[in-house]
Amino acid sequence: MSTSEIDHLANCITTHAWNGDRSKVAISPNSNEVMIYTKKGNTFELEQILQEHDQVITSIDWAPKTNRIVTASQDRNAFVWNYEKNEWKPTLVILRINRAATYVKWSPLENKFAVASGAKCVSVCYFEEDSNWWISKHIKKHKSTVLKVDWHPNNCLLVTGSSDFKCRVFSAHIKVVDKELPRTVFGDKLVFGEPLLEMNASGWVHGVKWSPSGNLIAFASHDSSLCIANVSNLPPTIQKVNLRGLPIRDLLFLSENSLVGVGEDCNPLLFQSEGGNWAFVSEIDKKSEQAAASGDSAAGNARKLFASKVTLGAESVTDTKLETQHQNCITSIRALTAGAVVSDFSTVGLDGNLIVWHTKALEAKFKELKIK
Repeated sequence: MSTSEIDHLANCITTHAWNGDRSKVAISPNSNEVMIYTKKGNTFELEQILQEHDQVITSIDWAPKTNRIVTASQDRNAFVWNYEKNEWKPTLVILRINRAATYVKWSPLENKFAVASGAKCVSVCYFEEDSNWWISKHIKKHKSTVLKVDWHPNNCLLVTGSSDFKCRVFSAHIKVVDKELPRTVFGDKLVFGEPLLEMNASGWVHGVKWSPSGNLIAFASHDSSLCIANVSNLPPTIQKVNLRGLPIRDLLFLSENSLVGVGEDCNPLLFQSEGGNWAFVSEIDKKSEQAAASGDSAAGNARKLFASKVTLGAESVTDTKLETQHQNCITSIRALTAGAVVSDFSTVGLDGNLIVWHTKALEAKFKELKIK
């Protein structure tokens, strides 16, 4: 089995989301359209294009159980799409924001979703049966654009990452939606929008993620650092891992002890915990030792330099093709399998590629890549 499968679906992909059985994927090609592809054999076929937004779509999420798609856009709107009579029908969401929506995420129970925005707030939206539309309540307390949000597994806590250099946790419990508030380390009497925790970062917080247990929060910032906070007890203990490369844009926990970050380096990065200590382990998109030795040899580099001099008169190698499968920034990462351990995940990037990664095959090929 190969370690990955690659498909070129567009000139550029800014976000993507899978349906429940992973047979369809929705992408945004950096436009106001949502393109839905169906997996048929070894290829993807374009099934439908959703057009309702006026400006660039910034985020897509697909609820696996209810089969509803939610989209957010720079036009300050969000739409919930329901599949009825072989057609996707949009319902406008009342966000009440005056700046672009930047990210959207369904809650684990799929009875509400959160929309981050440039209006320094998060709109937590739920369906009001009497009015037959989606309405929102605002979580404020941010001093700048909210770039990313993620739901705690208990469906009531929300973590946010903002360009004001902060990662925060809020109560997103709505009485008319949530039957009961589960007991948390922050207490069992939480008011909607109440700030529960604030953690400092050294740059814009591009990515935030809860671990499967809800005991850990990972957040990545623009200073090329990754922080992992253990919030099982207060005050939390925070570990910081400084990266050798460029900033991370999105995060995914493969398990409670394994985390993948993707972003400007065009290569998924694996981080793991040993005895509670987090560290960078390896790049996931890498050559085998044999291929690396042959491709990076002195003779190989000399041939490339000679070819550049002959054809272009250049004094250095001018080939800009990267050795990674992604040829540009990775913008989004999604789990392909549910459960405590993620065995397959997918990434998309500004190069227009959708890549599915198989962790079992990666583990078999590279000794240092072991998902714990």
